[in-house]
Amino acid sequence: QNPKYNFEGVSQRPPPSSYMRQGTAGRVPTAFRSSAGERPVTSNRGAGFPATSAGKRPEAGSGNTSASGLKPLEETPELMFKRMEKEVNTLLDKSSEAKLAGNLTNALNLAKEAVSKEKKLRNLKEDAGLAEQINVDLTYGACVNLGIMYQANGMFQEALNTYSLVVRNKDYPSSGRLRVNMGNIYYSQKKYSSAVKMYRMALDQLQNIGKHMKFQIMCNIANTFVQMGQYHDAIESYETIIQGEPTHKVAYNLLLCYYALGDTERMKKTFTQMLMIEIPGSEEDDEMEETQEKGPFANDALSEYIKEMRRDAFKFVIDSAKLIAPVIEKDWITGYEWVAETLRASDYSVLESEIGIYKAEQYIRMKDYEQAIEVFKSFEKKDQNLMARAATNISFLYFIERDFKNADRYADIAIKNDRYNAKALVNKGNCLFRKEDLESAKEFYLEAIGVEADCVEAIYNLGIVNRKLENDLEALQAFEKLQTIMSNAPEVMYHIASIYENARNYNQAIKWYNLLLTNLPNDPGVLLKLGQLYEEKGDENQSFHYYMESYRNYPVNLDVVSWLAVFYAKSELFEKALTFFERASQIQPQNYKWRIMVASCYRRMGNDNKALEIYEQVHQEHPENIECLQVLVTMLKGTGQNYEHYNTQLKKLLRDKEMNQPVPSMQEEEPPMYEPPPAREVQQRPGTSRKGRKVPSKQVDEDDWVNQDIELP
Repeated sequence: QNPKYNFEGVSQRPPPSSYMRQGTAGRVPTAFRSSAGERPVTSNRGAGFPATSAGKRPEAGSGNTSASGLKPLEETPELMFKRMEKEVNTLLDKSSEAKLAGNLTNALNLAKEAVSKEKKLRNLKEDAGLAEQINVDLTYGACVNLGIMYQANGMFQEALNTYSLVVRNKDYPSSGRLRVNMGNIYYSQKKYSSAVKMYRMALDQLQNIGKHMKFQIMCNIANTFVQMGQYHDAIESYETIIQGEPTHKVAYNLLLCYYALGDTERMKKTFTQMLMIEIPGSEEDDEMEETQEKGPFANDALSEYIKEMRRDAFKFVIDSAKLIAPVIEKDWITGYEWVAETLRASDYSVLESEIGIYKAEQYIRMKDYEQAIEVFKSFEKKDQNLMARAATNISFLYFIERDFKNADRYADIAIKNDRYNAKALVNKGNCLFRKEDLESAKEFYLEAIGVEADCVEAIYNLGIVNRKLENDLEALQAFEKLQTIMSNAPEVMYHIASIYENARNYNQAIKWYNLLLTNLPNDPGVLLKLGQLYEEKGDENQSFHYYMESYRNYPVNLDVVSWLAVFYAKSELFEKALTFFERASQIQPQNYKWRIMVASCYRRMGNDNKALEIYEQVHQEHPENIECLQVLVTMLKGTGQNYEHYNTQLKKLLRDKEMNQPVPSMQEEEPPMYEPPPAREVQQRPGTSRKGRKVPSKQVDEDDWVNQDIELP
């Protein structure tokens, strides 16, 4: 050993190397320093060794030491700036993801946080004298993202303020695109002049944008002109787009403008131009689709996108044809023929049959069912799917014309060509319903629902057939399901209320009739139903209210008029009862009993002369009426007038009545009293009452017309 070095006190380990240690370049270790007064190594803590137990190192992260046992180095400004920029970018990404997920509030909060952190970063750089290192693109991205989030949340004024701050800054050369966003906001606010101004400023500022973006902005300008009613300016923009980058949507909008102006020749020209636009997806794509139909790429994103574009293109063509066909010629039939010929000569010939279907539907709108059937029959030799549609329509038309035999035949044809045609299954069920084959009709309705779960015709008819089968529980389930699909449908609400009424669940029935009344206000039939239900519950005040409302909206309903007349008579308000009995006699002038009721009211009011006059008129018109003669004899006898003439006629009529009545046999049993049949109940429906219905009496107690055995007609 070299005596120059003293290793006493060193725990069998050499001091750690300073190789690659930051900040120690060129530093000579203590053991190798050459000086006059050399000393031994007395401490090894700086090298990370413990003072007591050799071989044990401190745990990573304990105290203020790093994982290597060293004190953490202070973060340099450059590293801090990079870290903060990364945090801002992360916040922007999260904000965009939240917007895509539909969480707009969270997206806005993240955007605000990103702007705040980016502003703090800029201030730190300026304070550090590194203003030239400010990331302008990051500032632009944070501000634009905040404006987009304001716009998505409907905070349009805040979005406009944010966009304005950006577009006024000359450091952002591409900020002119935000003029489009500002124009969109003005468009949604219906400030169309400001929207056009912004769109045109965007075109002026973006000289080097691509052709597609330019035409998109021009399309926005044209759409705004349409909203303003300036069709000529809109046409100018649309035609420019058609010449540069034609699309089916732009051609359709141009066609609408010409339709609004009534220019039939330009409608034809534009429709022809639309048919010259290439169908999305080239022939090579079609061949690839055929070869890969069963391969792994049959339903890839690109194929689905092309299919969606093709469906949209076909829809625009069909809608355009339906729009112009009835108006481009003097005769709408000639217009449909021109459209069909034009389609036949183009690449869209597959749509010719669709126009034929719409031509038949036009005949249906004009109630010319025979011509519609002829058009539909022309599709019999065409493709299977088209034949199924045509047969379905033919079956429906025959059913409307009550030709149920042919309706059934074409329903079978439609089902044969397409078993999963819900409308055809409904037509077949309707034909069986007319034949009273309710169980089979029910099966077809259920099958139609299985094919198309929201087929409202099948669900409604299923409820009707279940009511016919007295299966009110299943009928109620069908109507309640239909209520969730098409809420506030009066027919559905009526059936639900009627089922509860039959089940004696008057509270639920009243609830549903009131809901129906909100959709059909002042409907006299619904008001009458509510009056009857409250009468069943014994609430005369509510019953009277709804009967009066029903009478006010429809004053010729005899049931309502007679009920109100009897109600006032029972209340001894004969003046008001007289009014309703007179109305009843006007509704049924041939029924003499109403006039007898009027005379009785006058008699109860003390106006015997008027009552006697009416009785005599009734006797002259109906001389064989015994009840009228009885009242005449009683009144004349009570006033001391001559009544022998009427008494003689009365005796003769009573004698003839006795002679004409058959003598009852002693062995005849008394006929059983009539009992109303028990009402159907909805089984297993909670809240249903089992009580029977009261039979309302139509006779007025303690009145003279009751003593005379005269009942309400």
